[in-house]
Amino acid sequence: MKLVTYRASVEAEARLGVVHDDLVVDVANLGADYDEDLPDTMLDLIDLGRPALDTLRACLDDAEGAFAPGTAIALANVRLLAPIPRPRKNIFGIGLNYVEHVAESAASLDTSKDLPKQPVIFSKPPTCVIGPGDAIEHNANITQQLDWEVELAVIIGTTARRVTREDALKHVFGYSVMIDVSARDNRRAGQWIFSKGMDTYAPFGPCIVTADEIPDPQTLDLWLTVNGVEKQRSNTKHMLFNVAHLIADISSGITLEPGDIIASGTPEGVGAGRTPQEWMWPGDVVVACVEGIGTLRHPITNATPEG
Repeated sequence: MKLVTYRASVEAEARLGVVHDDLVVDVANLGADYDEDLPDTMLDLIDLGRPALDTLRACLDDAEGAFAPGTAIALANVRLLAPIPRPRKNIFGIGLNYVEHVAESAASLDTSKDLPKQPVIFSKPPTCVIGPGDAIEHNANITQQLDWEVELAVIIGTTARRVTREDALKHVFGYSVMIDVSARDNRRAGQWIFSKGMDTYAPFGPCIVTADEIPDPQTLDLWLTVNGVEKQRSNTKHMLFNVAHLIADISSGITLEPGDIIASGTPEGVGAGRTPQEWMWPGDVVVACVEGIGTLRHPITNATPEG
């Protein structure tokens, strides 16, 4: 299933939906149609786990595309938000997780030329998450090196503590797309959180595809364009540390909880690795896609001054 968080109008509250053909079906309303208590937020659905997903699937099957009035709305007529508009915790970011990206980073960003022996982990705060179509802010007072990174996002479904690689994928709720926006000139003594954690630096969405529809996350094409020009194209099979390895590694010392998000790293082709280097500027449009999940499209705008 493709699960979304959406607004039916500008004034409407955020709701949990499931995409069915060209419709968004409201999950709580669908449940009510069948006397089932289904949630109206993504985090609540994740917390309820497999039984809630099974109930949702059964309701969709029973409806056979004929939904009660007020239960479904055309996808084209809704505003999609980030699937989890406000994560409970920092996003786990993974650096240097594709071989060619290690090489380009060593040449341009003063990182080691040697392949990491363990996953390189940083974090992005919940305040940097934005939804599909929202503007990525360029703050000229802070950065002149705004860069792009397309990534497969992994959403945890059940608590993972010291899990093995063999069992790791059992803890995945689903997958999404994330752009790990980075201000390359704001790395501080090897620390990346300010560079990667500023407001609007985690475009996320457009949906979460449940894990049953992506049994192997290491077979997905992913790509990114800026102003229609392709900058990145690769496949998740080229990760140094695959998704199962990342979950096992993080959970060896940090408990992963339902709703946690791992941004699994980016392939080669970032702006910092190009000759000459390239950056995003106000007026640019960045588009990122992961096969089988969906596409994010975001304009770059000047940061709004705060009074």
